[in-house]
Amino acid sequence: MTAVYTITSGLHDESAVQKLSDAFLQSIFGPREYEFMGADFRSWGSHPLELIYVRTGGAEGIFKSLLPEMLARGTERYYLLTSGKSNSLAASLEILSYLQQQGLRGEVLHGSEEYIRGRICLLERVEAARAALKGMRMGVIGEPSDWLISSNVSTPVLADRLGVRLVPVPMEELLSEIPSSPATGTEIPEGTAPSVKEAFPGANQIYNALKVLVQKHSLGAFTLRCFDLLSTVGNTGCVALARFNSEGVPAACEGDVPALLSMMLCHELTGCTGFMANPARIDAESGEMLFAHCTIPFSMVRSWQADTHFESGIGVGIHGHFPEGPVTVFKLSPNLDRHFAAEGVLFANQYEDNLCRTQVRLRLSPEDARYFLTKPIGNHHIILPGHHAALLNEFLG
Repeated sequence: MTAVYTITSGLHDESAVQKLSDAFLQSIFGPREYEFMGADFRSWGSHPLELIYVRTGGAEGIFKSLLPEMLARGTERYYLLTSGKSNSLAASLEILSYLQQQGLRGEVLHGSEEYIRGRICLLERVEAARAALKGMRMGVIGEPSDWLISSNVSTPVLADRLGVRLVPVPMEELLSEIPSSPATGTEIPEGTAPSVKEAFPGANQIYNALKVLVQKHSLGAFTLRCFDLLSTVGNTGCVALARFNSEGVPAACEGDVPALLSMMLCHELTGCTGFMANPARIDAESGEMLFAHCTIPFSMVRSWQADTHFESGIGVGIHGHFPEGPVTVFKLSPNLDRHFAAEGVLFANQYEDNLCRTQVRLRLSPEDARYFLTKPIGNHHIILPGHHAALLNEFLG
């Protein structure tokens, strides 16, 4: 729940200020719940989003005296709420300038009631995501695939920026778990070819074995060096990853850590891990693109069929039908210093034998499409239903 703290100059009449404050907060929050802390900052740092309501001018010195304690509690950003009355905006601007001089970040929440309300709603989602990611254990089962030559992540940067811990899990640990795992789980869709039906028990064993590892290592998310399964157990992780992502556990293919980080962030901000896919064709003039991959969360598609894995022609791949409509394409760079977030529309699903099994066509702006040809962040990108660029940009800004 959002907490509202206040700072007020002693030169102002408290009863008059309180009357204005009550009316202002009511106009902003309305029936939504928030926790009013007043001038008592002893619980600072214990809420997902904390606002400092600068109620009057002349409160700058009060903020300066409180800052060391707030810093000691790990505060990274300061949100200053102001009504624009009693010189509160002037004081907020002085405080924000002081924060920036100290190398700190902040924002003044000021403007129409609708604007402030919208900013608070967005910041609530962003700060809740920051809190959820801190301390999360992210498994790397096997090493990243050999072809991901631009996707190395710095573990210290990851821990410092997001509070996420990488947990390496040897591939041998998964392989030893698979033979004794149950072969039941995902139901076989009608119309599945006999050869693909025969692969389902093995696909279910991979899912159940991964579930053991997720619980054993307390993983909040994981990425799997899935191509190793082709030569070792003659099957794929496509069904398993589709299930985990549907169940709210971000799970990425090919040991791709930046893609998994992108999916984790998407999940915490929107509740959806997204479709991890790579571009197959790009028309830079029209902005039309084709993305494909052999797995997609079951929860994201309106229907799906089972096919073989594309490159190998064995195991189980997922041919899903993604609902048409607005989408966001997103990717976070390995060192977390750059990201891509573009909004567009998914206008068609298709199927060709010479591509990964789930294939979607979407349209971005020509400028966004050219990004892939001039400065891409790797090959894998995440496709989310809906428009979420503002939310993603806010988190990473």
